[in-house]
Amino acid sequence: MWEEKLKTYDALVAKCPRFKRKGKTMPYTSANGHMFSLLNKEGEIGIRFSKEVQKKYIEAFPSTLFKSHNAVMQGYVLIPGHMLEDLNRVAKYLDESYDYVMSLKAK
Repeated sequence: MWEEKLKTYDALVAKCPRFKRKGKTMPYTSANGHMFSLLNKEGEIGIRFSKEVQKKYIEAFPSTLFKSHNAVMQGYVLIPGHMLEDLNRVAKYLDESYDYVMSLKAK
């Protein structure tokens, strides 16, 4: 099950040529010193957005804040499973997240 989710996450990241997937045991993406997406141990995908965009997407998807290791990841929105049927759509959100972290002060 988790291996299938990992394949989906890898396929999603592969649609975004400006960055690569990192992490062996906890797959994630990062840029400019900021992580902006990850796959948790439950096989759920979270993508980071600004506070304003988070609120908009939580309502639009509909979804919740993302959790990893039983902790709420502030700034991350859980991508509902049904959305993963259209990876091209989700890739646009992942690219948007990349643009967001690139606008932040580098760590």
